[in-house]
Amino acid sequence: MYATYLWVKSFHLLFVVAWMSSVFYLPRILVNLAEAGEEPAVRARLALMGRRLYRFGHTMFGLAALLGVVLWLGYRVVDGFPTMVGSPAGWLHAKLALVALLLAHFIVAGRWVKGLDKGRGLPSSKALRIFNELPVLALLAIVWLVLAKPF
Repeated sequence: MYATYLWVKSFHLLFVVAWMSSVFYLPRILVNLAEAGEEPAVRARLALMGRRLYRFGHTMFGLAALLGVVLWLGYRVVDGFPTMVGSPAGWLHAKLALVALLLAHFIVAGRWVKGLDKGRGLPSSKALRIFNELPVLALLAIVWLVLAKPF
C-alpha cells in the first residue's frame, strides 16, 4: 500500500509542477502581448499560445487537485493508505488558501487572454511584469508550509 501512496504522491507533484509552469508562463505571454505592438502575426501567435497554455494548465490543476484529495483522504477510503495530514493541520489550511490564490491568479490571466478575442485590452507591461512575479512568493510559502508543517 505504501508503494501506491508514493506513486500517487509522485504524480501529484508532477501535475503540480506542470500546472506551476503554466502559472509562471501565462503572465509572461501576456507581457509579450502587451509589448508586441500592432504586429498581427505576432499577436495571433501569442494569443494562440496563451489559450493553449491556459487549457493545459486547467487540466494539470484538475489532475493535481484530484490526486491531492486522494493523498488527503485516501486513508478513509482505502484501508492502510497513509496520510500526510496529522493533527494539527493548520499548515494544510494555509497551503490550500495559497493554492486558491494561485488558482485565482491563473484564472485572471486566462480571462485576460480570452478577452483579447473580444477586443479587450491588457494592463500595462509593467503591471503585467509585477503580476508575473507574484506566484513565486506564493510557491515559496507553499513549499515552506509543506516541508516545515509549522502549525
